[in-house]
Amino acid sequence: MSVVSGFCDFLNASPTPYHATKNLCQMFTAAGFGRLDEKQRWNLKAKGKYFFTRGDASFVAFVLGESAIEDTGIRVIGAHTDSPCLKVKPNADVVYKGFHQLGVAVYGGALLAPWFDRDLSIAGQVAYLTEAGGFAKALVNFERPIAVIPSLAIHLDRAANEGRAINPQKQMNAILQVGNDQASFKAILLEELQKQHSDAAKILDFNLSFYDTQPASQIGINANFFAGARLDNLLSCYLAASAMQQAGTEVTSVLICNDHEEIGSQTEIGAQGPLLSELIDRLVREPEGRQLTLRNSVMFSVDNAHGIHPNFSDKHDDKHGPVLNAGPVLKYDANQSYATSAETASLVRWLAQARDDQGVIPLQEYITRADMRCGSTIGPLTAAKTGIRAVDIGIPTFAMHSIRELAGVKDIDAMERLLARFVCVTEIPV
Repeated sequence: MSVVSGFCDFLNASPTPYHATKNLCQMFTAAGFGRLDEKQRWNLKAKGKYFFTRGDASFVAFVLGESAIEDTGIRVIGAHTDSPCLKVKPNADVVYKGFHQLGVAVYGGALLAPWFDRDLSIAGQVAYLTEAGGFAKALVNFERPIAVIPSLAIHLDRAANEGRAINPQKQMNAILQVGNDQASFKAILLEELQKQHSDAAKILDFNLSFYDTQPASQIGINANFFAGARLDNLLSCYLAASAMQQAGTEVTSVLICNDHEEIGSQTEIGAQGPLLSELIDRLVREPEGRQLTLRNSVMFSVDNAHGIHPNFSDKHDDKHGPVLNAGPVLKYDANQSYATSAETASLVRWLAQARDDQGVIPLQEYITRADMRCGSTIGPLTAAKTGIRAVDIGIPTFAMHSIRELAGVKDIDAMERLLARFVCVTEIPV
């Protein structure tokens, strides 16, 4: 299976961070990695391959190298499992003008307009009481289209194409069905949960997201574009996972996919939480050895980059407009919203050069216009928290934070090869 078709299957099966984490677990189990429990002591062995999760939505895999970890450091690849979306409110039912609607909560910096007129479903995690009175958690996915957020007809707002502000509280309640006396959403959810988990008796709580049921696909006259939801940042998670499964066993390598990047990472499972630091504590018990390990480590923070949009090219710096299908992007910011330094960028450029019988991997650069501010990633957050040097790289995309984003097929293959080189190289020059 090609990396592109494998990613397509992964993406379609991962409507939420919970589902993405479950699918990563299945990938690494199939690749021979052993699952660890953070609530137990670990008995790790050199050349061992392991993974664990936290909060059911953040994922970590690592290979414990044969060489002394304080001498080689750790090759870290970081990404995130979450994407901007619309979530179902706790008390979601809104019955008005003969329609049963669900109230939405906006998660992250979502581009709201593309959510209108989509065939939406709902998925996520549900906590419930079992028939025996026990506590359980499970994933649920309606899979079929069950909701829609209709646009207002232009006849009722003639100035709509001149710019319409969107109020998510008033204008984005999702229509579920017609009728004033229909079952509540929790009753509907329980019925669906019981179809998938027969022991469910009562809903305790849930974390559910809307998603577009249109599957991901290759598009374009030559099928050289990839369109789908949640490319930011499940594309990076999948490519990093694919590369990690090729990692050598001489040096220690780590893949960490945090949840909550899109809302600032300030949670116990986010990049500003202790997840990576606590893993390093387990790998290196002696304090000075830990410091040596950190000084010799490097992190690739992998998150999508803004490709230059031909219809909005003035939003880019003239010298830094990445083109789709022209290679992975080194992301720079003078104010360190991206973690890239000249030193860490040089490492990426060194890895991209022809190695053995493999060709050169093309690279591009991105920096935001001087009169604009860029977003950020887990790169600088992780670097500040752990002291590990970091570089921000990503695949150029269009429509970042939309319900459907676009990337280049060639870039997907190129990024996977670049990440594989990183976790396989035994010595780094910087």
